[in-house]
Amino acid sequence: MGETTPEQTRSKRRMSTAIAMLLFSSHRLPGVRGYELRRRLGKNYPKVIETLNHRLEPLGLRVKILFEGGSEGSGPEDYDRARYFITLAEPLTLSEIVAAGWRIDELAVLSASLSLLFSRGGKAPVKDVLEVLETKMPKWKIESYLERFIRRGYLFRDEDGILHVGWRALAEVDQRELMRAAAESGQRSPTETSSGGTSSPPR
Repeated sequence: MGETTPEQTRSKRRMSTAIAMLLFSSHRLPGVRGYELRRRLGKNYPKVIETLNHRLEPLGLRVKILFEGGSEGSGPEDYDRARYFITLAEPLTLSEIVAAGWRIDELAVLSASLSLLFSRGGKAPVKDVLEVLETKMPKWKIESYLERFIRRGYLFRDEDGILHVGWRALAEVDQRELMRAAAESGQRSPTETSSGGTSSPPR
């Protein structure tokens, strides 16, 4: 094998820096902003991310770019303001999600909540979400699940009691696929696909 060239060494170092920034963020939210990558990797950081994606592909991973407002980037400024982080390349199957510790009724509440929020432009009063879901399962269970989703980043509740789609849902959930599945399921209740549960709050 030939000797490593200085350019190859620099490229490898930039790749290592990018991985470290994406995996070991010091922020409350995962990943980093594009301008942070630019500061450390230079103006050609999108090329570094593209190369990193090729390296991650065999592992079933990819670098997700989340633009502000959920829109697509149209210029360098949009990419600089966007958030970059590593996520799965393909969505998990239902069996894989359940194996990871999710309950069927928990998934149903999250899906129904996100479907409602997406249909209203990404936000709705918490009371509206509760009113819709209370016809399907006990209020205490819904509130417990919503709090859990807020902690996990799938939902966000502001000080005015408005529930928003969280950063994690924007990153991990395919909005079109979710809305298609919601349309196909029609009026089916979350509890119809539930794995069961008690009708009183847990102690």
